[in-house]
Amino acid sequence: MPGIYKKGADLVKIGALSLFVCALTAQAQPGAPAGREPQPRMAPVAPQMGSTAAQNPFSGSVPPDEAPATLISLSLRDAIERGLRSNLGVIEGGETTRLARAARLRARAALRPSLTGRIADTYEQVNLAAFGFHISAPGFSIPQIVGPFNVFDARAYFTQSVLDFTAINNSRSASESERAAQFSERDARDVVVQVVAAGYLTVLTDDARIEEEQSEVNTAQALYQRAVDMRNAGLSPAIDALRAQVELQSEQTRLRALQNDRAKDALALARLIGLPLEQSFVLTEKVPYEPSPALTFDTLFDRALKNRADYQAAAAQVHAAELALTAARDERLPAVDLNSDYGTIGSSPVQNHGTFTLTGSVRFSILDGGRIRADIDQSSAELALRKSEAADLRQRIDQDVRAALLDLQSAADQVAVARSSVDLAHQALTQAQDRFTAGVADNIEVIEAQNAVANAATTYISSVYAHNLAKVALARAVGAADRSIAEFLGGK
Repeated sequence: MPGIYKKGADLVKIGALSLFVCALTAQAQPGAPAGREPQPRMAPVAPQMGSTAAQNPFSGSVPPDEAPATLISLSLRDAIERGLRSNLGVIEGGETTRLARAARLRARAALRPSLTGRIADTYEQVNLAAFGFHISAPGFSIPQIVGPFNVFDARAYFTQSVLDFTAINNSRSASESERAAQFSERDARDVVVQVVAAGYLTVLTDDARIEEEQSEVNTAQALYQRAVDMRNAGLSPAIDALRAQVELQSEQTRLRALQNDRAKDALALARLIGLPLEQSFVLTEKVPYEPSPALTFDTLFDRALKNRADYQAAAAQVHAAELALTAARDERLPAVDLNSDYGTIGSSPVQNHGTFTLTGSVRFSILDGGRIRADIDQSSAELALRKSEAADLRQRIDQDVRAALLDLQSAADQVAVARSSVDLAHQALTQAQDRFTAGVADNIEVIEAQNAVANAATTYISSVYAHNLAKVALARAVGAADRSIAEFLGGK
């Protein structure tokens, strides 16, 4: 029985892993002009490989019937709350919990009393000879056909299991399976918090890149106009103006590509949080770079073991499997039942008499053809599998926390270097512009310096994005992702 709900938990874990890998995968933009590094961006969440591809439930949602007619503003908290209401992964997790609850009620019903009723009115004729009655006597005529006659019977039947160890432990196992499903539902909510936060950060990063690229377009436009003016004044050759024009058009092309990427990432975010795709929205938070608080692995790992809902679900599944094994072994023990009925029987509803039956019985197995042995072996294998999965999950949590801390430290170092590179690149660009204006150098040096500024700015934006994404990953790794994200992102 616990295996049914383990499938739901596995779906949650597989969806979380695949979506997080997509979030951390950087794709180079095709067609980037020479002189600029390709700009990494978040891959689309759970991309479809065709119309028949299996969809990751955490990449979808159920939008409301009516969409707001006006532009809406979304903070990170608003986006997460919408995702927790509408994301398909959370909805499926809730339905899995309902299935587990129904299985628990079904298992518990075997221990509870059962009361049913029956009313029957029978009109019949009986051939006694058909039942082996051949009555004859000298001088008497004994009829072999009796009836037709009427029989009315109204009766209530009561059944109660007095002692059944197998049913008792099956009921306990089903209760543990329901707890595991509830923990898996909580884990699904943590996954939704993670993917929504990652999607929100991706769109914010797109906005930052567009803003930076717009600045590069403005700079390229100014440099092109200066080159044209100097050409018209006879201070520089025409080739300088042509190079400046090519650079301007390249920057404009990159700007359009970034705007297109931003539009697609906004659609992916809308799908995550249940917004209709035609709904317009604006993000109200910026989530800038903030140094991480002092964090130690031992503290975070202990916190993860206490907070991670998937780890708690694994522990509940182990306990459910232990109870299922006990129930299988208890099939060899006798079970005690009580059955009774009471009702009235007669020739009509008004001509009848009350009758009752009270039966106590003991059921036990004499020969089962190896069925009990097979149930024990199956339950034992299930228990060993659940224990192995719980041990592996503990190691995976250890790996998640360590990897998130490594990414966090690496991203923080990259931010520091990238920030210095931006300052140096701007100084180099200013000097190159001064040299070009003074006629000391042509505008090749200016264009190279401009590309260096753009590359440094892109690297800085990407490193800040990676740093914030590492915080999101760490929040997921330690559990209680909604509170942890607010803590690690500085109260956002």
